[in-house]
Amino acid sequence: MSRYVFKLPDLGEGTVSAEIVGWHVKPGDEVSEDDVLVEVMTEKAAVEVPAPVTGRIVSTTGQPGDMVAVGAELVVLETAAGAASGAAAPAAAAEPPVAAGNGGAPARAQPSQERHTIAAVGNGAARKAAATSADGGATGAAAAPSSRRVLTSPAIRRRAKEAGIDLRQVAGSGPQGRIGRQDFEAYAAARSSGRPSVAAVTSLPAARALVPAQRPAGGTEEIKVIGLRRLIAQRMTDAKRNIPHFAYVEEVDVTELESLRQHLNTKAGTGAPSLTYLPFMALALVRVLEDFPQCNAHYDAERGVIVRYNAVHLGVATQTPDGLKVPVVRDTQVRSLWDVAAEMRRVTEAARTNKATREELGGSTITITSLGKLGGIASTPIINAPEVAIIGVNRAVERPVVIGGAITVRRMMNLSSSFDHRFVDGFDAAAMIQALKERIEHPATIFAG
Repeated sequence: MSRYVFKLPDLGEGTVSAEIVGWHVKPGDEVSEDDVLVEVMTEKAAVEVPAPVTGRIVSTTGQPGDMVAVGAELVVLETAAGAASGAAAPAAAAEPPVAAGNGGAPARAQPSQERHTIAAVGNGAARKAAATSADGGATGAAAAPSSRRVLTSPAIRRRAKEAGIDLRQVAGSGPQGRIGRQDFEAYAAARSSGRPSVAAVTSLPAARALVPAQRPAGGTEEIKVIGLRRLIAQRMTDAKRNIPHFAYVEEVDVTELESLRQHLNTKAGTGAPSLTYLPFMALALVRVLEDFPQCNAHYDAERGVIVRYNAVHLGVATQTPDGLKVPVVRDTQVRSLWDVAAEMRRVTEAARTNKATREELGGSTITITSLGKLGGIASTPIINAPEVAIIGVNRAVERPVVIGGAITVRRMMNLSSSFDHRFVDGFDAAAMIQALKERIEHPATIFAG
């Protein structure tokens, strides 16, 4: 037997350390090469780190929430004699990772999804195993010891806990029986189909059917702030601390826009998703930003420079099971209405299902945020630094308004926006929102030059 010290590898893009989000193994577990050891969070994305060799876990470094430096000891494994030949030197594990299938040339970890899996330098066996799996081979044919944890992502573990599902009962289709999202959802659907029907429930005695489940009185629950939630908290704190927000709220009459939206939806092809307000807002914003380039910009604090963009890369604030993410509709200024709508749906769905790439989750130049039917009367959105403006869309409702001395019913909506007051003057912010209001209230102008 020999001892293998695995160090946190270079995860790319200038990463110097990473936060431990969750361990997939514990001391004493037997692991195979490429089994996921730990999930870590960098400033860019969550990364699943696989085992570089087959062996038994001797020790792990750090608990969820702890920061580990690149090159620091992460895991110590005990391997069979000669098992780590060609990669047994402890220092090898600290070298930069390579993307699977790139011929062994050093490279940064490649972002196939928001959660990425990396392979250590010299890990030819991992690439061979991946290729075997892709060809239908049984890379995970060897049965895993019963003492090992189920292989899956933290998001699925959380969903399973909330649904009361024992993941040991779920058949995984991934390498080494890893449970993917499709595996979990298929099991959950089959499980739910066996639950009592509504008729069966309503046939219970009234006193039993109508009494809600009792929660234990008192007590507390402590939840450590780690991973994406910690990153969100840090960025929100930095934005509010460093950016003097100027908030501006204006009401907008969207009666004509609603009429156009409904008309276009009736003309859509069979099976085409319905248009929401956001694609119209996006195109109106593109037209307005031509006259207010100071709002489509980044502030580079390190260089003390404002960077104005000709292209509009629109961030769409999106609530996901893991927290708030901002996927990006790139080059909105050259897209049609239907194209914008389709791309919005694509990137927001990718963000919600953890399929968005790093490129799809970064690089926005201005952000739009909406809570849909929960939009309320007004809100105070926080700027998505390094941007300098964010446009908030509130709920649209019909209410009486006075037009020409007469009371009439119109569909009204508020825009609640925030601007970095260091670089966008209050007058310019108000003028921009008024120009946006003009386009929205007369939607034909959205499509005019």
